[in-house]
Amino acid sequence: MLYKFKSKSTADLIMLEPNGRRVLEIIGKTPGPQGIILSSQIAAAVGALESAVAAEDALAAQARAESPEEDEETVRPQGVSLRQRVAPLIDMLRRSEREGHDVTWGV
Repeated sequence: MLYKFKSKSTADLIMLEPNGRRVLEIIGKTPGPQGIILSSQIAAAVGALESAVAAEDALAAQARAESPEEDEETVRPQGVSLRQRVAPLIDMLRRSEREGHDVTWGV
C-alpha cells in the first residue's frame, strides 16, 4: 500500500506504507487508508515530527559518542533517516498551514 498525501498548496507526496504509517503514528493519526490533517492541526503535527527527528538525532549522536574509535563511515546510519524522510512532508504541512488548506491521504 502507498500513502499519497494531498494538499491544494503543493504537489502530491507519496510514501511507502511502513514509512507513511510511522509518520501518521508520530503525528497522532490513525494510519488508515484515508484521513485528514486539518489546517488547525498542522502546527501540532509539525511539532510532533520535529520532536521525533530531534529524538532520533540524539540517539545517533549518542551512538557516535559511545564509539569514538570508529571512523565516520562505520558509525554513519544505514538507510534514510527520519529527518530526510519527513522533510518533504513538513514542507507540505507548513505551506498548507500558511495557505489554510488541509492535508489528506487516500481520498
